[in-house]
Amino acid sequence: MMSAGYYGHMNDLKVVFTAQGEIEETQVRSFLAANDIPTIVSGEALRKTHGLTLNGLGAVEILVAADNADEARRLLAAADRGELTLDDSTET
Repeated sequence: MMSAGYYGHMNDLKVVFTAQGEIEETQVRSFLAANDIPTIVSGEALRKTHGLTLNGLGAVEILVAADNADEARRLLAAADRGELTLDDSTET
């Protein structure tokens, strides 16, 4: 996880995904990190202090540098469509 200082000003960040729980957040952030796209999160305080994820109350926005936003969205959309798979030669 990168701190906001890593990017300079918050204006340089774009929301690419809104996660509805810690598991979803971890999966998306790990996927983007594996594709060399660092992330930070916004809105996690309520979820961390009260454990809420009901009706968006514990939602967390995943942000990336503006320069990476289009690529992050493209990768997430491809994953959502099931276009990204491991082939038989990939080590696990």
